[in-house]
Amino acid sequence: MAEVQEHELVVVGGGVAGCTAALYAERYNLDVVLLEKGAPGGMTATASKVENYPGFPDGIGGMELAERVHKQAENAGVRCLMRTATGVEPDGDRWLLHTSHGDIRTLGIIICSGAFPRSMVVPGETELRQAGVSYCATCDGFFYRGKTVAVVGGGNTAVDEAIYLSEIAAKVYLVHRRDELRAESHLQERAFAHPNIEVVWSSVPAAVLGEVEVTGLRVKHVVTGEERDLLVDGVFVAIGHLAQTEWLGDVVELKDGFVVTDREMSTSAAGIFAAGDIRDTPLRQITTAVGDASIAAYSAYHYIRAHRPKQ
Repeated sequence: MAEVQEHELVVVGGGVAGCTAALYAERYNLDVVLLEKGAPGGMTATASKVENYPGFPDGIGGMELAERVHKQAENAGVRCLMRTATGVEPDGDRWLLHTSHGDIRTLGIIICSGAFPRSMVVPGETELRQAGVSYCATCDGFFYRGKTVAVVGGGNTAVDEAIYLSEIAAKVYLVHRRDELRAESHLQERAFAHPNIEVVWSSVPAAVLGEVEVTGLRVKHVVTGEERDLLVDGVFVAIGHLAQTEWLGDVVELKDGFVVTDREMSTSAAGIFAAGDIRDTPLRQITTAVGDASIAAYSAYHYIRAHRPKQ
C-alpha cells in the first residue's frame, strides 16, 4: 500500500489557473504541490494564437503562453506531480485526496481541473479547429470583421455570442435545433433587433465544409431532413461546456456540473477553493482564470495559516 503523502495545499490542474494558483501559494511559503494529468496548459495550449492577454501586443501562441506560465511556476519552486485526482473525502480536520498514484492528506485544495467545450461531433469540426471553427467569440470574433459566420446553439451563451458577432461580422447565422430559442427573453429581443442576424430554425449541423479553412456549414432540418449549405467563413460552437468535476462527487456544491464559489473562491466545503473554467462563472478567459487563481491562493493561504497545527 502506497504511503500517504502530506502537504498543506494541493492544486488540482496544470493549466494556466492551476499554475498561477500554485505560483502564488509558493510565494506565500505554503507547502504546495501541483497535480497535472498530462501536458501542461489546459485549453490555453490548444489556442493557435492568443491576442487578448495583456502584455503581448502582437499576440502569443497558446502553447507558448502555457509553457511560460508553467515554467514560471516551476522556477518559483512549485513541485509538479503527474497524476490524476480521482476522489476526495474528509479526513478529520483535513482532506484525503485520492489520486491515480496514491493518496495525499492536505489542509487545503484548489480545484483548477478545467472544462472543455461540447463538440458538435460532425465531419470537418476537428479538422478545421483553429482554421475557422471556434468555441469562443470573445477570443476569435475579431478575425471575422466584415465576414459571414454561423453560431450553433440557442441558449444564453449562443445568443449573446451572436449579438456580439453581429457588431463585427457582416452576417450572422444562428443555428438552433428547435423552433424557439432557449435564451432569456431580453437576449432574444436584442438578437431579433439586429437585421444581420438570421436564425436558422429547427436545424442541426451536419458537417463543417472546407479543405484548409472553413468555407461553409451544412445544416440539416430536424423535421424534413432537408440539407442546405450556409456559406460562412467561421463557425462558432456555443452548445455548452463540460466541467471536469466527476471526481468531486457531492463534496462541494455544483451548478450544472460547475463548482459554485463565493467572491473569495471558497466552495461550500471548508478548505476547498476553485479557480478558472471549472467555476460557475459568466466568462471563461485566460484573464479571468488568472484572477480567480490569485484570489484562490490568497484565500487558501489565510485558511491554512488559521488551521495549521500549533507548534
